Amino acid sequence: MSMKGEIVWRIGLVYVLMIVIAGAVVFQALRVQMWEGEKWRKQSVAVRVKDFEVAPNRGDICASDGRKLASSVPYYELRFDGSVVESGVFQQKVDSLALCLSRFFKDESPAFYRKKLGIAKSQKKRYFLINRRKVSFTELKEIRQFPIFRLGKNRGGLIEVMSSVRLQPHVNLATRTIGYLNESEDGSFEGRVGLEGAFENELKGEPGRSIKQMMSGTWVPVTVEEPVDGNDVITTIDVDYQDIVQNALLRQLEKFEAVNGTAILMEVRTGDVKAIANLTRTASGSYREDMNYAVGDAGEPGSVIKAATMIALLEDGYVEPQDTVDLGGTGRYQFYKNYLTDSDNKKPGKISVQHIFEISSNGIARLVFDHYKDKPERFVNRLCGMGLDKKLGVRIKGEGEPYIKHPGDKDWSGLTLPWMSIGYELKITPLQMLAFYNAIANDGQRMRPRFVKEIRNRGEVIERIDPEEVGGRICSRSTLRKIREMLEGVVENGTGRNIRTDKYRIAGKTGTARIATGTEGYGIRKYRASFVGFFPADEPLYSCVVVVNNPSLSKGFYANQVASPVFREIADKVYSIAYMQYGEVKMEPVKGLPVCKNGLKRDFLEIFGELDYELEGVDEVEENDWVLTASAESEHVVLKPRRITNSQVPNVKGMGLRDALFVLENAGLKVGVSGAGMVQSQSINPGTEVREGSWIQIVLR
Repeated sequence: MSMKGEIVWRIGLVYVLMIVIAGAVVFQALRVQMWEGEKWRKQSVAVRVKDFEVAPNRGDICASDGRKLASSVPYYELRFDGSVVESGVFQQKVDSLALCLSRFFKDESPAFYRKKLGIAKSQKKRYFLINRRKVSFTELKEIRQFPIFRLGKNRGGLIEVMSSVRLQPHVNLATRTIGYLNESEDGSFEGRVGLEGAFENELKGEPGRSIKQMMSGTWVPVTVEEPVDGNDVITTIDVDYQDIVQNALLRQLEKFEAVNGTAILMEVRTGDVKAIANLTRTASGSYREDMNYAVGDAGEPGSVIKAATMIALLEDGYVEPQDTVDLGGTGRYQFYKNYLTDSDNKKPGKISVQHIFEISSNGIARLVFDHYKDKPERFVNRLCGMGLDKKLGVRIKGEGEPYIKHPGDKDWSGLTLPWMSIGYELKITPLQMLAFYNAIANDGQRMRPRFVKEIRNRGEVIERIDPEEVGGRICSRSTLRKIREMLEGVVENGTGRNIRTDKYRIAGKTGTARIATGTEGYGIRKYRASFVGFFPADEPLYSCVVVVNNPSLSKGFYANQVASPVFREIADKVYSIAYMQYGEVKMEPVKGLPVCKNGLKRDFLEIFGELDYELEGVDEVEENDWVLTASAESEHVVLKPRRITNSQVPNVKGMGLRDALFVLENAGLKVGVSGAGMVQSQSINPGTEVREGSWIQIVLR
């Protein structure tokens, strides 16, 4: 082949190869566009567009008056983008900025910050951490005015990364009951214990969604689905009472160098927990809240159980308070080959049942043994009938399991019956014991302890948690009257007389129990000192329990030394506050027929049936749900019908607040309230045509 032919052949080959390559490129482009276009377009969008979760604001936990007990507060992490700051501006102002940062954080020299900022600028780092400490919004506003930073995000390079920090403004008050949070991997928080955990669903809210697109190296929001903030939880805790209870307990724990202790204050009528303190001694000798002993610590209660023991004896008709019993002069009681001895060298001799209880003599075990030894299940059934074997069902996690032995259990012995009667071989938590004594104060009706009364969203009540009765009455009214008098006697004449006061009357019971420890049993001398009761005894407003575990033996361990003074301090201060708010709390006996609010017919039938009052006019209101003022005429209560329709503004005068709100809101009205008592006036006259959404103001007196 000639030279010319060789050249032409080679050029032709190159030309063919170029055509083949071009064809392949065109084919590939067509394949990508026509057949795989949708796939690659989706991947392109996925690279340029991202879904981001927008965290909601967690709801607050508030005291009964609205003061915050736990709240999420925004804090900011500070980072620096050196690439956006002009070099001339940086060189001119960096020394001033370094000086400001050094003075603000007070941890490093200006030269240190000058060097850090210089590295970020020279290496064009776009997310450089300035300091590990997060700052509050108030501090952030100050930092924004620093040199360079005051030029703004796009020119000054300051990047603010916000995160929420859960704080309790009233430091160390009811910390364990309010609860803590766990931080999850995505930086959000979830409730762990206490009210934070119990009301997690109400507090956490619903996360939102933000779709962001990458533009010029920055994620820019394109579409936002707003998060739903969490609801606020309104507790029954009173901050002032909490401070009283916690400080009274703390001083006594410090004085007696106790290992731990708890104190709870409860409103008798509602079961509202107004204050709850749980303190544990640390290695340094200080005290802090790290376990909810009140709710979770089921242990042997000691002599405070004797109120239940006495109720059983009274209910079965075996004793009366005035009966005289010969307990002998030794204060020592034999059960088979074992002996039970009265503490503090008591030698009762011939003594009334009332005084046995008042001085907390273990002679009560002799009474129980004599009357129940052939039928122990009857005594156990009495305890269970008072609800002492059942949990209270509070929403806070970790409630201790009460434990009461039954005849036939493998660990039941001949000693179990007398030992149970004085508070051993059974278990109960401080809160469960308080609920029992609260029932004695509350006309025999047990109430479920209430920690939360409302759920609110932006100030609007979306759920009310009403007081709740638990089971029936613990005993007959006759027995109830006797046991209340006996509990008063404990403070007037017995082991609790050191907290007696002339200002008001206290009813309660002391209890000093040996604590069993592991394999040592009761060999090591450790004690639990308790006092539980209510005040004022004649018209109870509050019940309270104080439990102090393992006080120093050298300083004292009996309940009247350790626990009773805490109760007295709490009662004095709380009673004085109640006196200032409501005046003299002692109530005069009811004379004549009771004064009644207007309300539901069925409520009147139930209440007056319970009081054994005769009602007149029942037939006239047979078909009516609501009744007008139940007026007292002669010796009877007369019911009068009241017609209520949703098409006209109802007449709510004379009603209580709950009934008035129910009627008005069902009619489509928005209600404003002032005062307390019965409705005295309403801003829209009854019978006016209802305009849905109209505002009506009611005044109570």
